[in-house]
Amino acid sequence: MHTEPADLANLDLSPADMQAMGNLVVARAVGHLAALQSTPILGEYAGIEALCRDLREGAPEHGAALESLLAPLFDDWMPRAFGTAHAGYMAYIPGGGVYPAALADFIADAANRYTGVWQAAPALVQLEANALDWLRNWMQFPDAARGLFTTGGSMAMFNAIACARERLLGNDIRSGVLYVSSQTHHCVVKAAKLAGIAHDRVRVVEVDQDFRMRVDALERAIVADRGAGLTPFMVFSTAGTTNTGAVDPIDAVADVAAREHLWHHVDGAYGGFFHMVPELRPLLGGLSRADSLTLDPHKGMFLPYGTGALLVRDGEALRALHSSTAGYLPDNQSEFYDPAQYGPDLSRGFPGLRVWLTVKFFGAAKYRAALAEKRALAVWAAEQVAQIPGVVMDAMPQLSLFAFHLQSPALATLAAQNTATRALMDRVTARGEVMVTGAMVGERFLARVCVLSFRTRRAQMDICVRQLAEETALLLAEAAKHA
Repeated sequence: MHTEPADLANLDLSPADMQAMGNLVVARAVGHLAALQSTPILGEYAGIEALCRDLREGAPEHGAALESLLAPLFDDWMPRAFGTAHAGYMAYIPGGGVYPAALADFIADAANRYTGVWQAAPALVQLEANALDWLRNWMQFPDAARGLFTTGGSMAMFNAIACARERLLGNDIRSGVLYVSSQTHHCVVKAAKLAGIAHDRVRVVEVDQDFRMRVDALERAIVADRGAGLTPFMVFSTAGTTNTGAVDPIDAVADVAAREHLWHHVDGAYGGFFHMVPELRPLLGGLSRADSLTLDPHKGMFLPYGTGALLVRDGEALRALHSSTAGYLPDNQSEFYDPAQYGPDLSRGFPGLRVWLTVKFFGAAKYRAALAEKRALAVWAAEQVAQIPGVVMDAMPQLSLFAFHLQSPALATLAAQNTATRALMDRVTARGEVMVTGAMVGERFLARVCVLSFRTRRAQMDICVRQLAEETALLLAEAAKHA
């Protein structure tokens, strides 16, 4: 029988080797972070297609030195990307990446403890349960609420829809109807499909002039569907839309849901964490009444991408969806939080550690101060941008995002205004200090500024406002010259 040489089969490393490798990685990572503000916010994309084609390769037969792998990763490939960790990143909805969370991930991956069932790592699972309880308390959900950490808002939405479907539709899935607004995040329709709710059972409700769901339109849609013999079962409110930052009338939607016996889900992926700041809670009135709530700690808690969360008001409804057993597993227990009984994953890592360690390191007070600062910066910047000649504000910040477009006599058509507004986003981003993006809302292209990076402070907002003003003046002058 053929056997491999012992040294070839050995994948273990000596303590000295592991220490040296760790030092290399930390030095590279810290150097990368230290240089963030001196590097362009949008990497060089020229020739990126050719680069990606050249990167295609088969698995290597033999290994390579770690430094030879880190060098191109940090020096060549990583810079050719959006600078999502940059202080000037105000595009889309910024993610975070606080350093203690990276350390937590290293610990979780190095220790490699299994946390799928409570019995396998009781103390570690309790830390994750603590972190979920912190979210529950900040959102003012009841003690009976339960939740789980997910890879992001999309998976949280999927689990929420499946939970509502099981509770309110049972086996009669085809008759169920779900309600969203025209500004609801697109992942809801995808998640609904995965949960068995077809596209023709998703109703899109109109929004008002502030891009908030119209409750009267929602009520009419429910009546129409009941009249057609269908079963309305779920409605989505959004606590901060991606396009304009709009907050739906959550309290009013909750009233409709209670009266009509619908499951009310609040998408707080972007804006939900502002609820942990007491003075900002009125902006999200009604959030704590939700039957379920999506949160993205990789947004409002500034954690690395891949950190989502779901809270369900009636924790037993979530457990009923996911609870299962097998002959090789320990018996289910009910005293302690057991991740596999509240989510779809049995094999899982330790996602709660990055939340637990970071909150323990910084403390909740720092989080509240940082979130309050981001909203204050957005409000201040929006007030300044509104004074720029040629700017029309479409959405002042309800939370920390505002939207606007360019308009002038030289931009006589909607198409011309859209082109100029797009150009404004591109020109500011091309200057390398701030990255901003826009969105199509109906037929109009809106410029957007979203303030949610923990690194974004007043200095970056000053740059953003100044560059928006400068580039707007240039664009309008060019348009007038060619009019």
